[in-house]
Amino acid sequence: MGDSSLHVLKGIELQIDEGELVAIMGSSGSGKSTLLNILGMLDTADEGEYRLDKVLIKDLTETIAAKYRNLFLGFVFQSFNLINYKNALENVALPLYYQGLARKIRQQKALEYLDKVGLKEWATHLPSELSGGQKQRVAIARAMASQPKVLLADEPTGALDSKTSNEVMGLIQQINREGKTILVVTHELDIAHMCKRIITLKDGIIVEDQKVDQILVDTHVQ
Repeated sequence: MGDSSLHVLKGIELQIDEGELVAIMGSSGSGKSTLLNILGMLDTADEGEYRLDKVLIKDLTETIAAKYRNLFLGFVFQSFNLINYKNALENVALPLYYQGLARKIRQQKALEYLDKVGLKEWATHLPSELSGGQKQRVAIARAMASQPKVLLADEPTGALDSKTSNEVMGLIQQINREGKTILVVTHELDIAHMCKRIITLKDGIIVEDQKVDQILVDTHVQ
């Protein structure tokens, strides 16, 4: 801002394998949200490369970035980000609308994914009629409906109690066992330990990580 600048990431070398379940940890200001925004094509790095499923993510217009996000990524947020005036089925079907699918197919697929998260019977309920855990399950179903390459979950249990957090993480583990690549940003150690790999950031660098072989996400950014 003005003449001031903040160097958030200070050289991140990160490879994430297809089918991994990865936790990204770090205290406030460590750079984890910035990293997630770059991976989610919501922000761009000043230097370096980011490849997603071998596609170089660089110099994207907002239109192309939105197209890639819809093609490659599913998002789950702490605050759920459901549309209040749409019921569970309509919320889950929304990304399919942007993929140009017919209404009948959208509803069929949305109902299928609500069933997968155990909420088929709640399809016609508005978000205001759902518990926090149910809202997050709807959000996960919405993220999965477009069949993304990678699921990005930003503090997915941050607004939930311990029991519900474990249930939501159990669902995330189940989705991962089915082959989906998932990144979970969290500051909760117990949640991180429910993942298969923990990457810890501190002051914009990775201080703890482990090597992978097959590359799906490849970043060298600052």
